[in-house]
Amino acid sequence: MEERTGRAPLYSQDPGSGPNASQSFFYPMDLYDSEDRLSIFPEEKIRMREVAQEPKKVERGPELSSATQEEVEELARYYGLEEDKEFEGETEAGSVLRSGISEYQSTPSLRSHNVPKRRDPGREDKDWEYLEEAADAEDDRFPGWGSQGQYQELREAYRYTRGRSSEDYECYVIPEEEDEEEAADIFCVTCKIPIRAFDNLFGEHKEHEVTQLNTAAENARDEIHKNMFKLEEQIIQMENFASHLEEVFITIEENFGRQEQNFELHYNEILETLAQKYEEKMQALGEKKREKLEALYGQLVSCGENLDTCKELMETIEEICHEEKVEFIKDAVTMADRLGEFLKTKTDVELSTHPDFEDQTIDFSDVEQLMDSINAIPAPCAPVINTQTPNSATGTSVKVCWSLFSDDTVESYQLSYKPVSDGAPTEEQKEFSVNVKESHYSVANLVPNTQYEFWVTASNSTGVSPPSERAVYVTAPSPPIIKSKEILSCEHAALVCWESGNMNPVDSYTIELSKVDNEDSGNVVTESIVGIPTCESLIQLQPGESYLVYVRAINVGGPSERSEPATIHTTGTYFHLNKDTSHPLLSILEDGFTVVRGKGEKSAREPLDSDTRFTRCVAVMGSLIPIKGRHYWEVEVDEQMDYKVGVAFQDMSRHGELGADSSSWCMSHTFTSSRHKYEFLHNGATPEIQITVPPKKIGILFDYDSYRLSFFNVDIAQHLYTFSYPLQHFVQPCFSLEKPGMLRVCIGISMPKFATLF
Repeated sequence: MEERTGRAPLYSQDPGSGPNASQSFFYPMDLYDSEDRLSIFPEEKIRMREVAQEPKKVERGPELSSATQEEVEELARYYGLEEDKEFEGETEAGSVLRSGISEYQSTPSLRSHNVPKRRDPGREDKDWEYLEEAADAEDDRFPGWGSQGQYQELREAYRYTRGRSSEDYECYVIPEEEDEEEAADIFCVTCKIPIRAFDNLFGEHKEHEVTQLNTAAENARDEIHKNMFKLEEQIIQMENFASHLEEVFITIEENFGRQEQNFELHYNEILETLAQKYEEKMQALGEKKREKLEALYGQLVSCGENLDTCKELMETIEEICHEEKVEFIKDAVTMADRLGEFLKTKTDVELSTHPDFEDQTIDFSDVEQLMDSINAIPAPCAPVINTQTPNSATGTSVKVCWSLFSDDTVESYQLSYKPVSDGAPTEEQKEFSVNVKESHYSVANLVPNTQYEFWVTASNSTGVSPPSERAVYVTAPSPPIIKSKEILSCEHAALVCWESGNMNPVDSYTIELSKVDNEDSGNVVTESIVGIPTCESLIQLQPGESYLVYVRAINVGGPSERSEPATIHTTGTYFHLNKDTSHPLLSILEDGFTVVRGKGEKSAREPLDSDTRFTRCVAVMGSLIPIKGRHYWEVEVDEQMDYKVGVAFQDMSRHGELGADSSSWCMSHTFTSSRHKYEFLHNGATPEIQITVPPKKIGILFDYDSYRLSFFNVDIAQHLYTFSYPLQHFVQPCFSLEKPGMLRVCIGISMPKFATLF
């Protein structure tokens, strides 16, 4: 929709009208615009608008009839132009319309003129259609519109007036590429398109849910990022699936080869068995044939011998019959005896064997067993043991997973493992085995932060598979041990140290912080610091808080359990006295902050020659947190005690005195029977300062940022002295007892207000 109040349309040349046929359109412009405006109609005199505060006369066209004047004013009201500034009882819009109608009526050629169109001609035509219907119906609301012809004249005059150039309507030629709708400034959530705010109030998007374009763009960007993340996950999933398909293809080929080899092996074995049975049966049958033939041949030979004997006897008898009687009788008696003996011999005329062979029964049970074995389940192939999944182990257990070929039938698995060792196996490194049904198992009762070798075999009713390749799994580490007494802290940071608690190295450590606000919030982790490579970490904290600190050790198996907590306070400065630097004549009591010098001269338990211990100055050095900022602590002393308190570099010579060179700064007190002597020593020099009230509690403020070391008498809030010296390295607190006595270091104290003034 177009704005109506206080706006005028830009002139737009109609496409095709003009030598270059350039396009331009109407755009609403402020009636009170700058002086750099273009004149579209050079034949008209363009006058600059006067200053808004000054009254301005509007040139009136020729006087119109009262009916026409009412029509113009009604039209101006309808288009919201009545809100323009009025001069002498007539609106500017009415004056413009009046002059337009007069010029239109006096110039017939304009009636056929190609009138420039408004930016939204559809809206204008819709409005005029409404007026036309009202004119036709002679609505009471528009009693003075007159006839249809008069309505058309008013419409053309209005169009001409809205398109003409005058002092009230700025005109600019807008290039075609800028011919766009008014820029959208909100987003319709219902329709999911950018729209104008005006459309949400009065247009077709009225009462739709809307939001700001920036918010919609951010939401769309987040949605795109989420979809991209899902798409990446899907890509990874599809790539993994494709890899799995390739593995399945390879597995099918391998399974086919194994089955082919299995069938060939079984069929060759069956053929060998059948050939062996054939040879055995043929050999037995040939043996029986030989036996039958030998028996028949014996009978045939015996029969031939008997036949020859019979023929010989017949020939002999015939010869005897032709002999003389005497000779016949002699030979006949002998022949009769011989013939009687021969006839007494029984001749076997029965066959010794039958020509038929017995039916041979072949035992094919072993062949059938071999045939059945072809269809039997083959022994499984070697399983594939998986590599360790991160964070899958605890300090005493690991979860081992494996897989096998898809067509293998497995009844059970045997999982074996042993600790990994580079040396000779020991009793603790013997192998262990466990039988499981599933393709995964959680092995318990292991040693923390230790590597183990795992391998697995599969078995079924046919046999046992070869063992898988060996995979190394590692258990999670043991919890670290925080050195609570060695924690150093200040208002903004803390240095935490701990022991690993593991024989083998770990990958990294994680610190977990919990603010101690009340009893219920002690175990709620408010911050975690991960990827710490060593057994100490400098962590940033908020001042005036109390924290519980936990440490976990991390390796590929996963994180360890939490360590025992340590408490850190960020109220003041916390440090400890380094016993390794203490002179042998000094003793540090159990509280860790009371320093005592006895009356003995030397201690036989410690040698004086040391690079870490003080050998000349009877002193001890503290361990201050290595972080810049302000550090404050106090020292309780006796008025009649000789002492030195101050700071020194870590590499200060242990064979010198505090304040004697450029590596240390201190406040020195020497007591005699007559007076107290106070010195502020650095490089062996001291300023002349008189202290009238001997301090019993000395406040020490060291400020790295301003390079200042200040001393205070805490009891009376008195500033004693301040060293100013630019430092290139961190310093440590130092405490010395020149004679037998005792001093006590007070830490964790909030900086008093009087110390902040210096």
